[in-house]
Amino acid sequence: MNKLNDFLETLAKPFSWLTDWILRLVLGIGFFLYGYGKLPLPPKKMVTWFESEGIPAPELVTSMVSIGEMAAGIGIILGGFLSGVLGNVITRLSGGAVVVIMIGAFYIAHADWFITEKLFKEVQIFLFALGAYYAIKGNN
Repeated sequence: MNKLNDFLETLAKPFSWLTDWILRLVLGIGFFLYGYGKLPLPPKKMVTWFESEGIPAPELVTSMVSIGEMAAGIGIILGGFLSGVLGNVITRLSGGAVVVIMIGAFYIAHADWFITEKLFKEVQIFLFALGAYYAIKGNN
């Protein structure tokens, strides 16, 4: 078992610097694209659905969601390029924004998923988990 572990370590070690970037890019690009897909603002279909759910100020809320998703996606990526406190703060705030947006998505659009098999088969739980990871970890 040790030989296998040593062999796998030898294979993986040159790529260890990529691990953070794999997660960062998947979350950042994915979240940006979710927001970008809601353009132009306000996103008409989403506004109509929010109105049907009785959510106040649906044009404002849906526009804020779209802008928040794009900003958080950019922030997750940008935070990785910036060293020191600034990069750490941008990463943490962006991760926190992802968490808040995903909690809103769960509450508004997917309330029937709690805690079910469906929750763990959809991308939303992974977006939430990665957002929480960066909100907690920052660039450390």
